[in-house]
Amino acid sequence: MSSPQHDINATFWDHLDALRAVIIHVFIAVMIATIVTFCFKDLLFQIVLAPKYDSFITYRLLRRLSDAVGLSSIAPQGFNVELINTGMASQFLVHMKMAFCMAILLVSPYILYELFSFVAPALYRNERRYSIRFILSGYIMFLMGALLSYLLIFPLTFRFLGTYQVSNDVKNLISLESYIDTMMMLNLMMGILFELPVLCWLFARFGFLKPSFMVKYRKHAIVIILIIAAIITPTSDAFTLSMVSLPIYLLFELSVVIVRFTYKPRNTDDDDDDDDDDDDSGKTGNENNLPEPKNKQLNVEKQM
Repeated sequence: MSSPQHDINATFWDHLDALRAVIIHVFIAVMIATIVTFCFKDLLFQIVLAPKYDSFITYRLLRRLSDAVGLSSIAPQGFNVELINTGMASQFLVHMKMAFCMAILLVSPYILYELFSFVAPALYRNERRYSIRFILSGYIMFLMGALLSYLLIFPLTFRFLGTYQVSNDVKNLISLESYIDTMMMLNLMMGILFELPVLCWLFARFGFLKPSFMVKYRKHAIVIILIIAAIITPTSDAFTLSMVSLPIYLLFELSVVIVRFTYKPRNTDDDDDDDDDDDDSGKTGNENNLPEPKNKQLNVEKQM
């Protein structure tokens, strides 16, 4: 294993200056991306507000599935949920927040590249290789989780909560801030939840997570998955619950397969035994190779 490529002349202030340069580059990139996304307001909120319409792609696919299998209960009925604004500057602040969040999402590959470039010189070659795999796989899995939330989980949740009424006399007036906050929370939760295979791979690589442990507690994991799915989508039908819980369960099974092929037990006792054997063999070799005293050799020659 090759040694890390440190700059022996670099001081603490040199490293601090390099970190400052990374932060400045990231800040400039995020600001430029924020300005660009802020200017495309119509396109941005066309994407953000799409799940509130009954013509959203998820609802159309569910209607087609309902016609194919003959189950009218899974087809979402037509609905209309209006969003309101309750603050003078709320819409402008929401616009700024969504532009900033979209900029972070778009510039995140560059942010990861800058941070890795700063840390990479202090890593060994194999550590650098594993770090690249971990960062790329984690980023891809987070995007997949956020996309699943946007296309499936949030639309089903919004349709249920936005149209739910305890009485016809009580009308739903949903604020724009509540809509945005719920969407961001669910996207973030699913993005973090999709990091499960990556974390399992990392723990198995270090020998902390065993395949037998995950197989042993598979039934417990299924119960936990159903509870999480019920919390994320508080709907009353079993079809929606299964639509949400199935991807999470597949993530768990994928994690089991990854751990099974990645886990390597740590044989620390064998290493200690090998070290002890080397020490003993070294002592034995030194004792056998000691030269005999010259006086003893002369005495032997005289007797002969």
